[in-house]
This record gives sequence, structure tokens and C-alpha cells, in this order.
Amino acid sequence: MKHPASPRVVALVGPQGVGKTTLLESLLRVTGAGALRPPGADGAANGRTMTAELAAVTTEFLGERWTFIDCPGAPEFAQEAKHALMICDAALVVCDTGPERAAALSPLFHFLDKRQIPHLLFLNALDESGASLRALLDSLQVVSARPLVLREIPIREGERMVGIVDLVSERAWGTTAEKEAALIPLPESDRPVEEAARRQMLERLADQDDALLEQLIEDIVPPPGVLYEQMARALREDRLVPVFIGSAERGLGLLRLLKGLRHEVPGVEETRTRLGIPVSGTSRVQPFKIWHLPHVGKQSLVRVWRGTVADGGTLGGGRVTGVFQPHGTKHTPVSTANEGEVAILGRLDSAHAGDHVEVDGARRTEIWPVAPPPVHQVAITAEKRTDDVKLPGALARLVEEDPSLSVDQDPDTQRLLLGGQGELHLREAIERLSTRLRVPVAVHPVPIPYRETVRRHGTHHARYKRQSGGHGQFGDVVVDVRPLPRGQGFSFTSAVVGGAVPRQYIPAVEEGILDGLRRGPLGFPVVDVAVALTGGTYHSVDSSDQAFRTAARLAMAESLPKLEPVLLEPILRMEIHVPRDAMPRAQRLVTGRRGQLLGFDADLDLPGWEILTAYMPQAELKDFIVELRSVSAGLGSYVAHHDHYSELMGRQAERIVSHQPMAER
Repeated sequence: MKHPASPRVVALVGPQGVGKTTLLESLLRVTGAGALRPPGADGAANGRTMTAELAAVTTEFLGERWTFIDCPGAPEFAQEAKHALMICDAALVVCDTGPERAAALSPLFHFLDKRQIPHLLFLNALDESGASLRALLDSLQVVSARPLVLREIPIREGERMVGIVDLVSERAWGTTAEKEAALIPLPESDRPVEEAARRQMLERLADQDDALLEQLIEDIVPPPGVLYEQMARALREDRLVPVFIGSAERGLGLLRLLKGLRHEVPGVEETRTRLGIPVSGTSRVQPFKIWHLPHVGKQSLVRVWRGTVADGGTLGGGRVTGVFQPHGTKHTPVSTANEGEVAILGRLDSAHAGDHVEVDGARRTEIWPVAPPPVHQVAITAEKRTDDVKLPGALARLVEEDPSLSVDQDPDTQRLLLGGQGELHLREAIERLSTRLRVPVAVHPVPIPYRETVRRHGTHHARYKRQSGGHGQFGDVVVDVRPLPRGQGFSFTSAVVGGAVPRQYIPAVEEGILDGLRRGPLGFPVVDVAVALTGGTYHSVDSSDQAFRTAARLAMAESLPKLEPVLLEPILRMEIHVPRDAMPRAQRLVTGRRGQLLGFDADLDLPGWEILTAYMPQAELKDFIVELRSVSAGLGSYVAHHDHYSELMGRQAERIVSHQPMAER
């Protein structure tokens, strides 16, 4: 059988804690490559935080080159995994036997199915749990739009797996504590199970192949070589998901897995066709991960789609300063990167993750996944005043490294707001700011944009008069203030008659009124009021724009406290996404934070998930994502938008007003 030309790229994806990094380590041992971490080490590989950033490793198997990309599984870092999936030839979805894994895999399967990315499933630690393979597959099939087709079944003694049967070749391999043993006869007691599983596999293939269906009807079973080819074509066309079994920890089933990948994973030519990348033209690469490193500068982890990239060559309108082969955090210098390979290139300054980069420049691609909005924010300031000018640039580089981070500016305090996908996500980002980008920051709570308005209508007369030799200052206004319906903002009209206030001073009066509304009697900007200038007087010599602006500001400062000022708090409209079994806990969480439930419905994109819609005060959003994930097995998320302001009274309002600095009140 002819295999696709190497190199090929496979992304290891799956929920947090299912053993993806352990699987990668074991695959590297099987292929004879160096380990990501030294023997006996635990946790991160070579200092890499496992859940935070993807790691690419290149190795060889049976003379063919492979790059495996270990992707983080925590929801906070899902964007990292999506970027790797966009450039891979196939995804290897790793799953253990935990009953909650179906809900955890639903967003991942949806992403893979929607983008027609070929993917295989590896059921890890099946030997340790004794779990029912059929029950596990049934629960996973609910969240997969593609048929899950068993390629192997276990041979068990009691609950322990002692062998693996390949359903295509109908051959069995025994296992020892450390490795797969030689071929063994299929135990007669397991033959009925094997025959039933193989029949189901053939039926799944025949559902998508009329010729095979006719053969099965006539009791003609194609030879293994034909079945392997049909499996490979079905995977390449994303029509089914082959399922392999084993143990990453014990190293069981990994040689069979590697051979399955070798037979069935498409090559770069087919992946280019799937993604619509032209075959002809100059060299083309696509960055999918960016780093900014001290003393090194910008580095891009890229997939070479076409041609060869050489150190010192021209790419993206500039010169490539270094080509490296990745091995986790170790980078080996090489002279060139060839078509299909994953490599690290230095100084692709004009390119961002997802760009298609050719000799003369870079261009964006519309199919690159858009980062989700932030679900957690903190306000930040540079720890050192001397770093104030460096902070915006460092944040821009940070967001380029991880587009699921965001930077905004609070309009009231002008503080920078760093947003991300969770508490852990922001903690990692702030650590990178300090260590990698060399700009340590202090973290502050996000200011809540409270507002205030008035309940009563009133008229006020204010005069500003000052005489200090020469020309003085004189402005005199009468204003009418009344409340507006919620959300109407501010309106100003002039109703003066007979030139009581000359026309040229009217704009200055409006500016003074706006000055007075910037900080009301409770200490917050005043909204939803209508102000009319109804009268006043002027002096032919001493009146000026500044005098009338000051008089109008005084009119607001003196009148607003008399008009029953009331505090307004911002209310968000939220769409909260959780697995179905977590919905009651999510509802209690919302109501416990003064939220108003609006309704819930099934998530049409994610089987087994539901969407809860609610109103919630923005002040209650602090650490909400932490608690939401706590009640949803780490899976919940939300999208929130400002909806309206609502009156806040009683002790809560008193507490907020009392914490306002006197200078601001």
C-alpha cells in the first residue's frame, strides 16, 4: 500500500487530564526520539507549563517524518489547540474512561466536524478502568457528528487488558507490563465479540460505500488491504472516526496506533486541497504560534505548505533569521524547512498567527478561528513608573502571542484592562509579561462603571461673578433639570428669549453643564437627564465663554443634590453555556448573585449542552467564571454584553457611595 509522503502533522487534543502529554512521551519512546522531559520529572516538560502552551515535536517512524503537537486541554487555552488543528493533517483526540468526558468533548468534536478536520480517537487507560467499551463509545457517539468506528477491541483477563485485536486484519497482539508482545492466537472465548465488532465496523464502512455494501449483502468480505484503503479514504474525507485503544502510561497499543496513523492519516497534498491552498507559486508558510523572546525577538511556529524555506532567505518581505526544528522547548538549528514540515522561523515581523506568508508579504485568511470574548478581566498598571511607556507595546506582543487575550481601556479611570478566558489564563499571561516580556505589572480590580441620575424635576439659578481689577468675570444662568427615561442619556436645549443670554455663549453653557454631569453628588457620572437653559443675564464687558461655562457647572453642582439623586448599576445580558447536568447549579449560581433568569434552551451546536440566558449586575461578575467552572466540571463559559442600567438603593448603594474618595464626590 502506498503511504502519503512524509512529513505529516498530527495534533493531540482532548480534555484536561486525559494523558495527552504522557501519550506524546510514550510515542517518542516508541519512535526512538528524545523525551520531552528528563526521566523522573513530573508536571511540565522542560519547564513548559503543560496546560498553557502547545508544544511541537518532530520524530520519525518507519522512515517517515512526523510532527506531533501536544495541545492544552483546559478551556482557558482552547484557542491554542484550535490554531494547531487548523494546520494539522489529522487530529488525535485523546479520551479516558471518565463518564463526564462526553460533555467535555462536545465543543472539540463540534470544531472538528464543522471544519471537516480528519480525526481519530484514542481511548486511553482502558486497561486500568475495566470500563465497558461499548457504553463509553455510545456516550461519545452522542456528541460526534461522525460515526465512531472501532478499529480495535481489548482482550481481557477479568478487568485487565492483556491483548489487542485489530478488527481489519483480525490479528491479535498480547501485552506485557511494558510493551506489546508478539502475535498471539485469538482466544476462542473472545471470537464472538471480535466477530460482532468487526461486522459492525464493516457495516459502518458500507454505509458510505455502495460497492462494499453489495459485497456484504453477498457475504463477500474484501481483503484487509482493501479495507485499510477504504478506512484511509473515509478518514481523509472526514466521513468517520477510527477508534484505537491502549494505555499511554503503560505504553500499550501505541505501536498499533502509530501504524494506524501511518496507513490512514492524509498527507500535506490532501490537506492543502481541503484548506483550498494553491499548489503552485512561491514558498508559502502559515504561522500558528508566535513567541516574543528576550534577546531573540519574534519567533513563529509555522507549517510549510509549499516549497522550501532556507535560513537567510526572503519571506514575508523580509529576511528569515534562523530556521529551527522544534522539540518541545528545545529548538535545533537546521538549514532549511521543507514542504509539509513544522518549523520555527525567526523575524517574520509582518506575519500574525493564521496569515499566509509568501516571499513578498503576508495576507489574512478568513477561515482562521476568531478568539472568543473575555470572561475574566483585571486592571493592570506597570510596577515601575519607568515601564509605563513599555507596557502598551508589551501588551500588544502578548496579544499577538495569544489572541484569546484582549486589552481595553476603562473610559472612566483610563486604566488598562487585560481580559482572558479564566483566572489561570490571566495568571499565566501576567507571568509572561514579567518573565518573557520583562514588564512586571500590578493587578487591580476592574472598576465598575456606576452612573447616577435624578428622580425629581427642578429649576436652579446660578451666578458666577469675580472682580479682580480690569475686566471681571460674569455669568448668570437659570436651568431647568428633569429626569429622562432610562437609557436616554443627555439632552440640552436653549429656551432663552429676548437675548437674556447672548447666542454666542450658549455653547459654553452646554459645556459647563456637561462638566457638572461628569461627577454627580454620589461621585459618578450623571446620565438620563434633560437640561434646558431658560434664562439668565450677562454683562456687556465682563461676560465671557469661560464665565458662562463656570456658571453652568455651578448650577449643576448646586441643583443635582436637591433632585433626589439615585445610583445606577450596569446590568449585563449573559448567555451561559454549560453541560445539561450542570444547569441547575448554574441557575442557583446566577440567582445567588442577584441575577434574573430569563430562560434556557438546548445548545443546538453542542449536543448535551444548554444555554442559560440571564440578567446580572456587572458588580457580581467578579470571579463568576471561577465558580461557574467549579459547578460544571471545569467546562462552563459565557458571553456577556452590557444591556441597561438599573437603580440600586439600600445598603449596597450606601456602601458603594461611601467608598468613593471625597475628592471625587
